[in-house]
Amino acid sequence: MNIPEAVDKIISQSPFLEEALSDGLINVSSLARKIKSEVKTLTHKEVGESAIIMAINRRPVMRSVRISKGIRAFMNGLGDIIVRSGLSDHTFENSAGLGACQRRLMDEAAQEREVFFTFSRGVYETTIVSSGSLDPVIDRIFAGEKRISVKKGLSSVTLSLPKNNTEVSGVYYFILKSLAWAGINVAEVISTSNEISIVVADQDVHRAFAILMGLKRTGGG
Repeated sequence: MNIPEAVDKIISQSPFLEEALSDGLINVSSLARKIKSEVKTLTHKEVGESAIIMAINRRPVMRSVRISKGIRAFMNGLGDIIVRSGLSDHTFENSAGLGACQRRLMDEAAQEREVFFTFSRGVYETTIVSSGSLDPVIDRIFAGEKRISVKKGLSSVTLSLPKNNTEVSGVYYFILKSLAWAGINVAEVISTSNEISIVVADQDVHRAFAILMGLKRTGGG
């Protein structure tokens, strides 16, 4: 592997680094010093910082940067943003009886007004994000199931996405990146064809809402 190939591999493994470079937020000389040892390992030879700097400066426009330009226009088409508070996150190990428990929960939750719940089934476990008022109901119905974890004191921010969201690459990355840069931990991501709900701790929901509203207003710019 030559120096340009090694530099490209190192930088391409970090989308945040690529975007920061494209925006001129990183000192190229400092970056060259930081990745010098990695470049040396990949190329199996001694390398100078000047050669690394040259390789960084000669990199073509990154794919992630080209994508983000399209996403900025896409963000202008975001629809309503809905905030829900007082949520809980229950995760159970998948079992033969779990489906029946889910159906019972759906039947009982349908009797209550203004409650929120959603199921996400994975290969080995199923997560239920629901209004906290359903906690006693979930505890009762799923008493015989193996609970892996439970988190309370959560809120969600739901975004209504434009119909063409599946045709635009990097939409979720762009949204989650904005939250990550603000130091907001995402507990869950729930999506349907034209909606994405981001679940965060109660204390982070106001900042998360402000960031996502900012993306809508400015197109991510």
